[in-house]
Amino acid sequence: MDIRNLIGETTEYDKKAALEIKKPKSWCKSVSAFANTSGGVLIFGISDDGNIIGLANPERDAERISEIIKSRLDPIPEFTLRFCEEEGKTLVVLDICKGEETPYYYSGDGVLEAYIRVGNESVKATSTELKRLVLRGKNTSYDSQISSYKAEDYAFSKLKERYKKWTGNSFDEKDLISFGLADEQGYLTNAGALLADESPIRWSRVFCTRWNGINKSGGMMDALDDAEYSGSIISLIENGEAFIKRNNRVMWRKTENSREEMPEYVERSYHEALINGLAHRDYLINGSEVHIDIYDDRMEIYSPGGMPDGSLIQERDPLTVPSTRRNPVLADVLNRLGYMERKGSGFEKIISGYEFQVNYDDTKKPKFRSDRYQFTVVMPNLNYDVSQDVTTNVTSDVTTNVTKDNLDDQILSLIRKDSRISTRKMAERAGVNVRTINRHLKKMDHVNYIGRGSNGHWEISEEKC
Repeated sequence: MDIRNLIGETTEYDKKAALEIKKPKSWCKSVSAFANTSGGVLIFGISDDGNIIGLANPERDAERISEIIKSRLDPIPEFTLRFCEEEGKTLVVLDICKGEETPYYYSGDGVLEAYIRVGNESVKATSTELKRLVLRGKNTSYDSQISSYKAEDYAFSKLKERYKKWTGNSFDEKDLISFGLADEQGYLTNAGALLADESPIRWSRVFCTRWNGINKSGGMMDALDDAEYSGSIISLIENGEAFIKRNNRVMWRKTENSREEMPEYVERSYHEALINGLAHRDYLINGSEVHIDIYDDRMEIYSPGGMPDGSLIQERDPLTVPSTRRNPVLADVLNRLGYMERKGSGFEKIISGYEFQVNYDDTKKPKFRSDRYQFTVVMPNLNYDVSQDVTTNVTSDVTTNVTKDNLDDQILSLIRKDSRISTRKMAERAGVNVRTINRHLKKMDHVNYIGRGSNGHWEISEEKC
């Protein structure tokens, strides 16, 4: 048998040259870690450098492995033992299943410790990770836990507004219960508390900074723009995206029949990264928050909590990583509101959003990195170091072949065709930027917007035209 068939990702296996009877913790911690994470394989008879050594008495070693696990692991994880012949030598293969009764502790040497798998290491679980394991052992999650907050004390206008906009239906108070946001006694779940207009979960925040340069070396004195947002997750999404948009310069170049816009950052990609950062962050970590850091050459969106399975995303192909929902209630509600999909295609959307851009090449591909404490999406600035002789900054007040009068006429024509048209659509049709459209609309006192958001419409006072 090829030994490569026994192992998978480094997170999923470990190896030992021999069975250490007098120091069982040296390998029992891997048993605890595999049971507490995603399961795995421990192979006895292979050295650290991968050489096949084999075991002198594999039958006896297998018996001792079984005895030690039963006496040192609490609770006892589900496992199987088998023999494997490789290069004429016998190995003992210990398969540990992903446990359902977490945490699985190693007990011995006067200690009681639980371990988790992070990359290719078995590490002692922190207090926060232990809380997470306890929740998993109860077949529940942080966002489904009942909080001490009463639903009657909080408003959900943001949730109701988005639900009406996306589905066309009204959100009733009873929907709080059916959506898993409150219980029958009127107490909010943590998911409900996170979606309340004035969220009482104070560490649910987004910190945004536009740095002057490619690092933070200058401190806040070198920040060109910064903001801090709190409240409902829906507000965090809206405000976070608004911050990115106002710091996302767009360049353009002429084509034969029109013009091509070239944004520094792709809306589809950063939208998905921000949604994932808020939906899948570890809310048990209450000393940190989601960060949006924009530098000259890149944007980074950071969220607390690593990969749920303990792997390191930089060591995996992001397009093959299966979807795992750390906060299933929250993810389900965001799906109902049209913010994310059930199939978990976030990584693919972030990457593919970039691939169709004008200035894209392999050096501008979004990257992902994680450890046990954090997950970061790195999105390069598509226009960084791009030759200026083929592009023009669209945020400039200068517009090409568009006079004030004919732009006003275009705006009026567009509104008469569609009274609900957005300023963004106007800008696209007219070949200018949104700032220019808004500037012209402010001076057109015969054009007014009636209502709020996407439910409103434009009205033209023909008498003043």
